[in-house]
Amino acid sequence: MLRSPSRPGFTLIELLVVIAIIAILIGLLLPAVQKVREAAARTSCSNNLGQLGKACHMYQDAGGPNGTLPPVVLVNNTGSWTDENAIGPPWTVLILPYIEQSALYNQVQASIQSQLVNAGKNNGINDQTWKNIRSNTLKAFRCPSEANFDVPGNRTNGNWARGNYGANGGPGDPTGGGLSGQNYNGWGNSGGPMIVNQGQSIHRLPDGSSNVVMINHLRAGPVNSDMRGSWAFGMPGCAYTANHAVGDAYYPNDTNSNSDDVLGCTDRPDIQMGCWSSGYGQGQARAAHTGGTLAAMCDASVRPFRTADQRTWYLINSANDGNVWTDQ
Repeated sequence: MLRSPSRPGFTLIELLVVIAIIAILIGLLLPAVQKVREAAARTSCSNNLGQLGKACHMYQDAGGPNGTLPPVVLVNNTGSWTDENAIGPPWTVLILPYIEQSALYNQVQASIQSQLVNAGKNNGINDQTWKNIRSNTLKAFRCPSEANFDVPGNRTNGNWARGNYGANGGPGDPTGGGLSGQNYNGWGNSGGPMIVNQGQSIHRLPDGSSNVVMINHLRAGPVNSDMRGSWAFGMPGCAYTANHAVGDAYYPNDTNSNSDDVLGCTDRPDIQMGCWSSGYGQGQARAAHTGGTLAAMCDASVRPFRTADQRTWYLINSANDGNVWTDQ
């Protein structure tokens, strides 16, 4: 009887070589997959910023010929803009009807209207019912690259859902001066397109709508007590940027320790999220994207920024500095 020749199996050395080749191929493939994934995340994030920019335009248009962009936040007493228990709804709440969230807006519409009517009057009328919607997670405010989106903020009764986009309150103090504000280092006026209790008209921005940031990118706090990137929490670094090209907050994704000023935050300069935790005041543009941050300009176009120059970043965020900046 004839026997078929035996088939020798893989030797151990051959098996190890095959495994090594597979490992090398996987190692070569992973960076490409990650690059494609990040490119998709940036595209999605850019679309979000564009839609939010258009929503701000619709908010202005709804106000008639004298309409303006929404304020960064409503406050009954402007002097209490850093009192987390007294602040009213930020711009993100005001534009809800223009991002297909009318049902959510209508739940607290009476409270929002009261805040609009009494903003800046210091008359003691401060309906806080609007905060009932703070725990709603909204895709329109979410950047796919954000790793901390599912870590809710827990200050002032807790459970504040996260978001990644903040209105530009100007590179200086967002509480007054309109288009003027202070003149920092002789760089020109620091007034932003959206400040506390006031928004500017897109068509009346002295520096031009295509030259001024309207919405910056934000990072979410890595721990619950760090309120940065909480979409309905109207504080710097949380729902808007402010004082973000002055002092120790230099430029997007700066690595300074204590760069942001957010009560209860955690200082993480190692991940480009430095923060001073003893009060509110500064909030810088930050993003987990590779290669810098994204921002929606006042004409609703979206641009990437990698600038590492403080003066340039100041000019980009000021609506009336009278100077020219160039891409970096």
